[in-house]
Amino acid sequence: MEKKKNNDMNRREFLRRLGLGAGSAMALMAMEPLKVLAQDDKKTPADKRMTYRIQRGSGEQISLLGFGMMRLPNDQEEVNRLVDYAIEHGVNYFDTAPMYLRGQSEVLMGNALSRHPREKYYMATKMSNQNNRLWDAEESKKMYYQSFQRLKTDHIDYYLLHSIGSGGMDSLEGRFINNGMLDFLLDERKAGRIRHLGFSYHGDVRVFDWLLDHNDKYHWDFVQIQMNFLDWRHASLNKNGWRKDADAEYLYNKLEKLGIQCVIMEPLRGGALGKMQDELVQQLMSLRPEDSAARWAFRWVGSHPNILTVLSGMNRMEHLEENVQTFSPLDPCTENENVLLASIADTMAGFPTIPCTTCSYCMPCPFDVDIPGNFAYYNEAVNNKILPLPEAGAADYAARQKQFADGLRKALPNEASWATACQDCEECLSKCPQQIRIPNQMARIVETLTKQ
Repeated sequence: MEKKKNNDMNRREFLRRLGLGAGSAMALMAMEPLKVLAQDDKKTPADKRMTYRIQRGSGEQISLLGFGMMRLPNDQEEVNRLVDYAIEHGVNYFDTAPMYLRGQSEVLMGNALSRHPREKYYMATKMSNQNNRLWDAEESKKMYYQSFQRLKTDHIDYYLLHSIGSGGMDSLEGRFINNGMLDFLLDERKAGRIRHLGFSYHGDVRVFDWLLDHNDKYHWDFVQIQMNFLDWRHASLNKNGWRKDADAEYLYNKLEKLGIQCVIMEPLRGGALGKMQDELVQQLMSLRPEDSAARWAFRWVGSHPNILTVLSGMNRMEHLEENVQTFSPLDPCTENENVLLASIADTMAGFPTIPCTTCSYCMPCPFDVDIPGNFAYYNEAVNNKILPLPEAGAADYAARQKQFADGLRKALPNEASWATACQDCEECLSKCPQQIRIPNQMARIVETLTKQ
């Protein structure tokens, strides 16, 4: 009797923190398994249906195309329109985080999804307590409860420890172990308010390995990793001063051996794989003339069997429509196509690009430098063969340098946001999930603009 009384009090306390009413309380206490509504067979031809993967622990059918909501337009009506189209065409996995759009992503997603029956979609959000101030357990719990309010839900289907690996083991211990937050989240999963618990990984592979080596204790339901045909074997070392501790091939294979399904982020590597050099695109078109470079990248990722869903940050309807077509159904890559993509990856690994995925975790800059904007333009200049510049004194050196500066001025009209404003304060370093030495890369851009 005493145990039942305590359980009831725990439920009431949870609901009080969320600000949920009696109707939500009844739904929370019931905790019935979710149902998945497939696309209407009468309306959708069999050869146009979304591809689904089965979540092994629950049997849930998850759309292989997931909607990543980090780069949403800050317009509720437009977000509603995108979400409505996605659900209508079989997409049912929607991913956000408290830090996306400074909290507005969760609000926009919650407003859009709550207009649909709850059984039609699965919500994913994260514990984004990377800031040291949030390592306090009560502050982290405030973030957790706030996600329920913003998302207008009494349970979260897929909950992640956000960006594990950044900051190494010290960060993991401070954010989740020493303060008891991981134990708290495990209890929340046991209570049913979290249906599946996992983590997203960037950075120090020792953290990734440690969490998986303790899988018998934590029983991870899924893990989110960055994976694309370039990072498959070219993520761990970059000639331009950027490194990660593991290629995607290592991450994927370890998860597959443990039977833990992957959620994939950055399948286009921040859009870079959709904007390859023309000669590389022509190699792809020689095999599939109608397919864009982005479709090739999505097909490559989706062809791997241990993947639950592939996230795409779709903030424009034309991108959403193309991606839905790519996965409805997925046409897996052939062996010859995989060989071609591996060859293209080898070529791209030699390009002097900066591996920024435009996630904007590094922003805002205290000196108002548009860090992702500078990097995006630099990479565009590499792809357009403006960079690298020839040796100073070469006949076309001055013209190419001017072309680079003119292009930067067009891409970033406000010169105060250029790399030249960087003060090397290093505040951005700990925030970058790609472990880019941002001040060093800013110096490369400044040198390109000023070298005589």
